Amino acid sequence: MKANAAVGSGICAGRVVVVTGAGRGLGRAHARAYAAEGARVVVNDLGVLLDGSGASGGPAQDVVEEIRAAGGDAVAHCGDIATSDGAASLVRAALETYGRLDTLVNNAGFLRDRMLVNLDEEAWDAVVRVHLKGHFLPLKHAAVHWRAEAKQGRAPHACVVNTSSGAGLLGSVGQGNYSAAKAGILGLTLVASAELAAYGVRVNAVAPAARTRMTERTFADAMAPPQDGGSGTFDAMAPENVSPLVVWLGSESSAGVTGRVFETEGGRITVMEGWRPGPSLDKGGRRSAAEAGGTALELLARAEAPLPVYGAR
Repeated sequence: MKANAAVGSGICAGRVVVVTGAGRGLGRAHARAYAAEGARVVVNDLGVLLDGSGASGGPAQDVVEEIRAAGGDAVAHCGDIATSDGAASLVRAALETYGRLDTLVNNAGFLRDRMLVNLDEEAWDAVVRVHLKGHFLPLKHAAVHWRAEAKQGRAPHACVVNTSSGAGLLGSVGQGNYSAAKAGILGLTLVASAELAAYGVRVNAVAPAARTRMTERTFADAMAPPQDGGSGTFDAMAPENVSPLVVWLGSESSAGVTGRVFETEGGRITVMEGWRPGPSLDKGGRRSAAEAGGTALELLARAEAPLPVYGAR
């Protein structure tokens, strides 16, 4: 490992971290932040355009060079992690290069926004594939490795950080495919946390708000950097604001934290509490349709109003 003042002194010293979609935006910020905290990083990025077309090894390699220039240690992986072979090769890249895998950060994604009446099947499949399948497959292959380690008596103390979105929590107008995929990631996080706990693996998710290729157009005004541009001005939408929480979740410092979802934006971190039972009435027998409707209206009158969908008028 190259000499680096941060290496050996950070909260991720000695850990090997894989970050998907790390060529730009949030993933790039995460990869650099992990390296600054002493981790050795596998930088995965397919190098596609915003809509998922094309491919290039340039973005991943650029981030590797940035990390190395700062004295850190990183290697590029440019495979498609939404395929089983690509996800398996990602895990192998960590094991063959560094001999271990400690943290997986699932972050890769792209957008193909359409209103539902204009959303075709191809755009649906493409977005669900890269976000949801692109979380499942790296998680599965990493989990297979960690299970084997646990069975050999080598407790892995491993971490997974998944990336959801406010769109997955509340929905977002014009993003039915993206919202559905990001909501699915939340369910996957809860199941993985429960299933993998026996192997020493913790699984959490973040729902970040930050300026990336996916948000700077859709939410241009909200994501714009400060107009004055002064060195003392806090850029609330900078992706680097999200990375400290992601790094902590991927370190041994977050021991005991699993199955949780954090919303993070600027300097704010919020623990999301998810679906919980609200008002309830049990008749003890079957209702007619009219009775069911009356009960539903009574309960709705007692329930908290839902938060609005992003973009709803």
